[in-house]
Amino acid sequence: MTLVAGIDSSTQSCKVVIRDAASGELVRSGSAAHPAGTEVSADGWWDALRDAIAAAGGLDDVAAISVAGQQHGMVTLDSSGRLVRDALLWNDTRSAPAAAALLEEVGASEMARRTGSLPVASFTAAKVRWLRDAEPGNASRVAAVALPHDWLTWRLLGYGPAGADDDRSGSPLGPDLDALVTDRSDASGTSYWTPSTGRYDFDLFEMAFGRPAREAGAAPAAPAAPAAPASPRPSASGGEGAGSDAVILPRVLGPSEAAGTTAASPGIPAGIVVGPGMGDNAGAGLGLDASVGDVVISIGTSGTAFAVTSEATTDPSGVVAGFADATGAFLPLIATLNAARILTSVETLLAVDHDEFARLALAAGAGSGGLSLVPYFEGERTPNLPDATATLAGLTLAGTTRENLARAAVEGLVCSLAEGMDSVRSLGVTAQRVLLVGGAALNPAVQAVAAQVFDVPVAVPSPGEYVADGAARQAAWVLGGSRPVWPLSIAATLEPAVAPAVRERYRAAQQLGSLPRP
Repeated sequence: MTLVAGIDSSTQSCKVVIRDAASGELVRSGSAAHPAGTEVSADGWWDALRDAIAAAGGLDDVAAISVAGQQHGMVTLDSSGRLVRDALLWNDTRSAPAAAALLEEVGASEMARRTGSLPVASFTAAKVRWLRDAEPGNASRVAAVALPHDWLTWRLLGYGPAGADDDRSGSPLGPDLDALVTDRSDASGTSYWTPSTGRYDFDLFEMAFGRPAREAGAAPAAPAAPAAPASPRPSASGGEGAGSDAVILPRVLGPSEAAGTTAASPGIPAGIVVGPGMGDNAGAGLGLDASVGDVVISIGTSGTAFAVTSEATTDPSGVVAGFADATGAFLPLIATLNAARILTSVETLLAVDHDEFARLALAAGAGSGGLSLVPYFEGERTPNLPDATATLAGLTLAGTTRENLARAAVEGLVCSLAEGMDSVRSLGVTAQRVLLVGGAALNPAVQAVAAQVFDVPVAVPSPGEYVADGAARQAAWVLGGSRPVWPLSIAATLEPAVAPAVRERYRAAQQLGSLPRP
């Protein structure tokens, strides 16, 4: 049996799955917690990765490994390979004004054309602009900018800070910044890489950070003669013309291209093939084996809806992010701030557990007795209403029951995600099947309402670590040369039984607007 390992380095934790490369059978797994916060030392991720590997029984019998990670985070390295400062994670919002400034400077249509998305606070370009303006001393020390999974891959390959000699920070191969690599999916969340061309937009990086950049592995230009004019701006063809002071950006690998092999370090055996890695949403898509025609809807604390498409998408409104995926295709995606927490907040209000909440919701009919919940408890990202509040509309003496309130929460959740799917479809994306994942997807009330709201069949996969599974599938792909065919266990399949009144009343409630935050 040939084994492969997949890593999910998320915001909260690091998870490792080890699977049979041929069948996908889970052999063992492990996990470890990450440091809390929106600004953390990347060294904590490396510690957690090693701890999770140890908890999974080690890698001595593993042939290939790949890392999927939280997207957008800014990891800055100096010329000796040391971290310039703590990493800013995707959910650190101090860069919101920087994102707005970049959007104003470039323009929405132009930014969407060049990067597939509009920058928001989470995107890397906004974070490097913030660093330039808020911490110029640190900005001047930056020699390379990487994403979380890029940095972990670099460490697995044996690279790291010069002069480190402790077990946790040691780097047998030293600080070769030109060995940094990334993949299409994670690069597409930076706002300085173009999915449609597969190239960095070095002009956008320089606009954001104030310094030129080049792709790792591309030789810097020779110093100009004293009488020559200043170095030209870097080109979109690979950073030629960027001088030796250019910031290094990771080399973008193809979906099945090996990054190299591991170097021996504590807990990491030498010689394991390392894949290019991927962003977490692309990892989930690969773990689910999603293909063109599928829309993956994930119900976590927040929600996402993304499709797999053969062509790149652009949305100048900024509602849909035009990302790349981990297979060579594309991944138009929307995110909502409110998802499973909609249900938990109403469960708390009703003082019931998950099972009783589901029973109450199923006891009410479609339309919740006239109640409609627009669930913008924490504001909302899709639609972009950061200051909105939730609205409960349609209350009557007869209709205001515990059962109807429970069902209104479920209908509000599913309708919100259906609107996100509609936004993806508005770009010409075909939806033939919904893959509904996340803890709340197993709630029988959520499944019942999904069949009434989505107009295509809904498949509910069995619970799993889909992001880590996607990384393991990529590792098997890199190792064997072909994308593996692993079975996907489906817990439930729901045929559409659309109840139009549910979404009609939801849209009517949306039109009422919301009260301002207290």
